[in-house]
Amino acid sequence: MVALGEGLGTGFWRLDNGRLTWLSVQPAETAAVRRMLLPDGARRRTVARAVTDHGWLDAVGEPRRGVIVTAQGVLTRLPPLAVRALLGACAERFPGGALVFDAVSRRAAVLAGRGAVLAGGRWPAPVRWGLDRADLPRLASTHPGIAAVRELPLRGAPLGRLPVLRGWPPLVCEVRFTAR
Repeated sequence: MVALGEGLGTGFWRLDNGRLTWLSVQPAETAAVRRMLLPDGARRRTVARAVTDHGWLDAVGEPRRGVIVTAQGVLTRLPPLAVRALLGACAERFPGGALVFDAVSRRAAVLAGRGAVLAGGRWPAPVRWGLDRADLPRLASTHPGIAAVRELPLRGAPLGRLPVLRGWPPLVCEVRFTAR
C-alpha cells in the first residue's frame, strides 16, 4: 500500500492484517514530523519526496505482488499535466494494481481557484484539477496501462448539508492498471 500525502493519517493501523506493507510519501517537512510522531517500523516507512517527484516509485518493494496507491486530497492540488504524469507512472510501475483518489467537480475546482468559500472558510490549498463523472471514460484513455476507471460509492457522507457542494458532490475513483 502506498499513501500519497497522508500527513499524520493512521490508515496503516486501521487496515493492517499483520502482513501489510505501507509506504507513506510526504514532502520533506511533513515526513520529518511524521517520523517523529509516528516512527517508521518494519512494515511501515515514510519517504520524503514530493508526489510529483516520481522517485518515490523506486521505494515500493515488490510491486509485482500488487500495489494499491491512495491519494486522498492530493490530485486536486496538482496541475492537470502532473495528474496525467502520475497516472502514467503508476500504470507503468504497478501493473495489476490500482490508484484510489478523490476529486471535486471541474466547476467546484474553478470556484475554489477563484477563492470560493467552503463551509465558512477558504479552501485549504489551491485547487488546480477537477473531474466530472462524464470525464471518467476520457481519464481511462490517458494511458494504455489503464484498464478501467470507476466511481466508488460514497456512503454516509453528509455532503448535501454543505451548500457549496450540493449538486456537485466529490467523486471517489478507482483506476485499475492492466496486468502484464
